[in-house]
Amino acid sequence: MDLRLRQVAMVGDEYDVTEQALRQVFGLDVAYRDPGTRPGREAGVSIFGLKNFVMPIGNQFLELVTPLKPGPESAGGRYIARRQGAGGYMLLFQVTRSDYELHREHLENQGVRLVAGGEISESDSDALHIHPKDLPGCLVELRWCENEDVADGDWWPVERDWKDHRNTEIIEAIVGAEIQTPEPGRLAAQWADRLQQTLDQNHDNPTILTADGPIRFVVPSDGRPEGLGGIDVKASDPVSLLRSAEEFGLRCEGHTIEVCGLRFNVVS
Repeated sequence: MDLRLRQVAMVGDEYDVTEQALRQVFGLDVAYRDPGTRPGREAGVSIFGLKNFVMPIGNQFLELVTPLKPGPESAGGRYIARRQGAGGYMLLFQVTRSDYELHREHLENQGVRLVAGGEISESDSDALHIHPKDLPGCLVELRWCENEDVADGDWWPVERDWKDHRNTEIIEAIVGAEIQTPEPGRLAAQWADRLQQTLDQNHDNPTILTADGPIRFVVPSDGRPEGLGGIDVKASDPVSLLRSAEEFGLRCEGHTIEVCGLRFNVVS
């Protein structure tokens, strides 16, 4: 059962600053902001005490969620405190509609708690969120969406005009993600089991593969707790991108740019 890494979410307190960095350095544009409710659909992230924006990267998406109020009143605020600052928050995988039901059955048979989704069925999409205590590392969503056979198909968390807001001149795609944890082998095996994916241990770090790139499990090197530490992004001109990031004032080290506590590993 293939997984598409369709969206990555970050969490942090600097909404405007993060948006400006992503616009100016990476050339991204906002395709969607949650207004609190969406016509004809249930309320969005505001019901969790958050506000957001979503930016297309090719046919994938990068999201920032920010607590409406600082502190522990929202899950996002508690996550920031637990991870000792802003950073990666969530991986959202697209699956086929038929595989979606198989995933749900498998997770329920394992006693995994599904904390959102899976109860309200949309006509064009549905999603389930896995309880982070049953799948540590970061929050995980599995979602099916109509037009699932089209690479540029609809994606329910954004509006249908999202293609009007994408720009691939600087970065073209998200091609991987990195979960940091004190026990990479154990956590990678748990992810492979829960998500019914093959565990690849032929690399330096245990990995599960998605249609868009690897999910690696690594020992933390930044002194921060377990979590989504980085993503890999494909750039048309990595050297120019890194120079632009440094000029903007972002933290850069080697081929890595840090935005909102998340490492962007730049590859060509």
